[in-house]
Amino acid sequence: MRRVSSLGRGLTLAFLVATAATQPAAAQSILRDSETEKLFADMSQPLIEGAQLNPRSVKVVLLNDPEINAFVATGQNVYLHSGLLTAADNANQVQGVIAHELGHVAGGHAIRIYEGAGKASAISILSLVLGGLAMAAGAGDAAMGVLAAGQQIAQGTFLSFSRAQESSADQAGAAYLSRAGVSGRGSLDFFKKLQNQEFRLAIYATDSYDRTHPLSGERISTLKGLYERDPAWTRPTDPKLEARFQRVRAKLIGYLSQPEQVLRNYPESNRSVPAHYARAYAYHRQGFRDKALAETDALLRTEPTDPFFLELRGQVLLESGKPQEAIAPLRQAVASAPDQPMIAAMLGHALIATEKPANFPEAERVLRGAVGRDNDNPFAWYQLGVVYDRKGDRARAALASAERFNLQDEPKLALASAEAALKGIPAGTPDYLRAQDIAMVAREEVRKDKKKR
Repeated sequence: MRRVSSLGRGLTLAFLVATAATQPAAAQSILRDSETEKLFADMSQPLIEGAQLNPRSVKVVLLNDPEINAFVATGQNVYLHSGLLTAADNANQVQGVIAHELGHVAGGHAIRIYEGAGKASAISILSLVLGGLAMAAGAGDAAMGVLAAGQQIAQGTFLSFSRAQESSADQAGAAYLSRAGVSGRGSLDFFKKLQNQEFRLAIYATDSYDRTHPLSGERISTLKGLYERDPAWTRPTDPKLEARFQRVRAKLIGYLSQPEQVLRNYPESNRSVPAHYARAYAYHRQGFRDKALAETDALLRTEPTDPFFLELRGQVLLESGKPQEAIAPLRQAVASAPDQPMIAAMLGHALIATEKPANFPEAERVLRGAVGRDNDNPFAWYQLGVVYDRKGDRARAALASAERFNLQDEPKLALASAEAALKGIPAGTPDYLRAQDIAMVAREEVRKDKKKR
């Protein structure tokens, strides 16, 4: 798994982690992993099509956050917290969550929420005006009453609007599951998990009047009959999809949880693929290279050409200071999964880390292919910039840096790098035009930043 620091920033580990301001006033870490993203795409595609959206335009994104939560922001991205994925028992439960969030996407709720906020603000402002008039007339107590009532009505208006959106998304999600032929059983089971959490948090409300979401019990009551009448109610999840989910869940637990907890959940007596996966990450994080490699060997004995097992072995070797040994499994992983650019980026990293000039042409080739398929990977751009710098192509090294800084939301550095690239790249070429584009966007961002100050 790899970390990227800023909606696409830098990378360490096979989960790529990025800081993305996807929620108001809340920057969050995005976790990127080839196997996880492929699973999300496959398990969500029938739901996205059921919502009559374009699968190429909708992405399911994993955030490094222990809370059991999911949300949508502007655009067509569905954000799942890592805590939700590790709390889920099976793929069907996560599909239920995704279907609900797609209801928000299709309903345009991320944009329409401002309508609810606007109505609440209008009521709040009106109460301020009326309260001010009462105050001016000398009726202080009446003024305070007007202000308090206005604020209460405004809050109630917004909460009611939010609950209506949630109920709408519940109904829409049920429809998408039905059209996709996916059982709603997992959706109900997950609501029951949330209901248990409400009990643990001592949320004893009998209704959801003062909440943004309906209570889980209310949602279960509303959806239960709808799901049970659907022909897909008794349909099991595809066993292959479920096996893939358990793999991804285990590697996420291995990557994020304390190693002691990982070994309690997946003791060495457990010889399943998910257990080997989880322990490999736990041992690697502790610096136990030989133990981690033994787990990757066990995985590869079950499927010698699995690209994600090969990727993990290459990662352990690379991050343990053995880049030359990492090249062979990573080359094989790229050959097995040529459509996975993050694996190619790791191979490029290994080739460069050998410090052997003979490896640089291959590194350039695989890294150019990686950014061609996924230009939102800043670490790949960084590595490509290193290759260009080593071969003396300072202009394209600057362009690679401009791409990286642009992804990291650092407009001053992006502008400086793009302008340096423009001085050395022939005018009119695709690279020159790209540098111009980055410079134009970065210059505007710098101007806005200055204006704010």
